[in-house]
Amino acid sequence: MSDLKYLAAITLPVSAVISIYFKEYWSFFTPFYAFVFIPILEILLPHDTSNLEGAKRAEKEKSRLFDWMLYLNVPIVFGLLGYLLYDVSSNSYQTYEIVGLVISMGIVLGTNGINVAHELGHRKGRMQRTLAKTLLLPSHYMHFYIEHNFGHHANAATAEDPATARYNQSVYSFWLTSTIRQYTSAWQLQMQLLKRDGASFLSINNDMLWYTLLQIGYLTTIFLIFDILGLTVALLAGVVGFLMLETVNYIEHYGLMRKKLPSGRYERVREVHSWNSNHVIGRIVLYELTRHSDHHYKSSKKYQILDYHDISPQMPFGYPTSMVLSFLPPLWFRLMNKRIPNEMKMAA
Repeated sequence: MSDLKYLAAITLPVSAVISIYFKEYWSFFTPFYAFVFIPILEILLPHDTSNLEGAKRAEKEKSRLFDWMLYLNVPIVFGLLGYLLYDVSSNSYQTYEIVGLVISMGIVLGTNGINVAHELGHRKGRMQRTLAKTLLLPSHYMHFYIEHNFGHHANAATAEDPATARYNQSVYSFWLTSTIRQYTSAWQLQMQLLKRDGASFLSINNDMLWYTLLQIGYLTTIFLIFDILGLTVALLAGVVGFLMLETVNYIEHYGLMRKKLPSGRYERVREVHSWNSNHVIGRIVLYELTRHSDHHYKSSKKYQILDYHDISPQMPFGYPTSMVLSFLPPLWFRLMNKRIPNEMKMAA
């Protein structure tokens, strides 16, 4: 039964169903659940620093149950999105209700959409990678697949990485720089891949071009079915979704920088270049994303067997709580700056 703990991630879409069904001030139930209730649980519940070993580790690594718990998010995300768009196009809402529902749906797109896409995007199977790209679609962030896998994992914790927040950079500044730089970086990486393969811009292998067409097609379809209000809700919910991702990106590597070697290259990515958290609730609702240090150490490792390393920098709170704290830059800097090694501050 302990393997089913990751089904706790489904409570976020359930909270969004509550928001849509009860409407009025319940429209804001999902942000309350995600950024008030879960952080309180994180503070009250203990940490778990244990790692799986031996036969138990091998058994869980091979278990298909953990894969199916990821796949389950695809119908949930798109089913919930369809439910919301149908509901707002069929009923009258106050503006504040629309705002609450957009935020609620955006949180689900960020957690059960992009976060799951991140995990599946590191898998080798074509089906898993297709599902990853599918989950990125409603957040208008399909380019994340290219930039993250070919850019971020090579450049993490360096000035060249759009998704690494610099020392004393606020989350609001980071939203702007990371969003723009990741998109342009994805195109640059795509063009490099095409050049390597001797293919042209209009090649069938130009994934960035396909992503652009798919995302335009997605929004056009929503407009034709659900009119301008549905399009507005889908567009804004997607923005909230990718801002959720960028907030996670912000806290994952904030201020941690790799040393530049005399050769001009950077030292290899190690466990000290990502913030780790062992807070139980954050771990299970985010499919172990909070053990980010080990993920960067070996990106092919499945979420259920990620390890804790003693040398990894530890966050004082879990990821959901840390996201809330990042919205208050003076408090965030006060809590986090003292935890960053001096040599990394100088490298920033």
